[in-house]
Amino acid sequence: MALPECATTGEKVWYVVFRLICAAIFLFLIGPLLVIIPLSFNAEPYFTFTPEMLSFDPAGYSLRWYDDFFTSEAWQTAVKNSVIVAIASTLLATVLGTIAALGLSSRYMPYKDAIMAILISPMIVPLIISAAAMFFFFSRFQLTQTYVGVILAHTALGIPFVVITVTATLSGFDHSLTRASASLGANPVQTFFKVVLPLVTPGVISGALFAFITSFDEVVVVLFIAGPEQTTLPIQMWSGIREEISPTILAAATLLVVLSIALLTTLEFLRRRSAKMRGIEE
Repeated sequence: MALPECATTGEKVWYVVFRLICAAIFLFLIGPLLVIIPLSFNAEPYFTFTPEMLSFDPAGYSLRWYDDFFTSEAWQTAVKNSVIVAIASTLLATVLGTIAALGLSSRYMPYKDAIMAILISPMIVPLIISAAAMFFFFSRFQLTQTYVGVILAHTALGIPFVVITVTATLSGFDHSLTRASASLGANPVQTFFKVVLPLVTPGVISGALFAFITSFDEVVVVLFIAGPEQTTLPIQMWSGIREEISPTILAAATLLVVLSIALLTTLEFLRRRSAKMRGIEE
């Protein structure tokens, strides 16, 4: 917003200072990406800018690390594992989180605050503690070093995002619609699929995307739960940094950044659509 003509000197100074602070924070957050993305095109196996890159010599740039990423069996296996685990855990988290949010939205639900606190606790408890707890719990059922164990662990981490987004969507839900549906002869299942679900779909999809991103980027829990056969893309990147430093890691990181931007853009579109459906002006 532009400053009004009647703004005082102090307001004008704060107007400029505030925007400088926002710009500094933005550069602090985006700075690593501005370094990683160009380095992923480095023709040399270095993590620094070569003289050819600094002089914008085409010989200093190459797609060799992207080629290595898409042709390496280890990297492709890690991508496959990440996709399998992320999709499976997202489906479970979306179903369970949506059911929980619907229950919490009911006016007859007792102890709502306590139940909500328990459901979102994986977002609050330090991840290293959650990972250790999951390891000891899953080991009793021989679920460590299995795909099932990794999927269940990621599901637990994804459920809070679904619960929060669907609950936020339901906060503006007109419950008289469900009563009207029942008065017209619809049973609860028909009411859910024909009345409730279409209205909360933006929140459900938003929660599912958050759960997918959380699963796809998770490292700590996988270090505790997964075995060699369940190596995911973040674990492959972690191992590459520790054991074999290669710019292929930068190519993988750049692709993850692109994926994250695409998903976040979709989330913003869904947020605006949900706000429009609820009659909220942006």
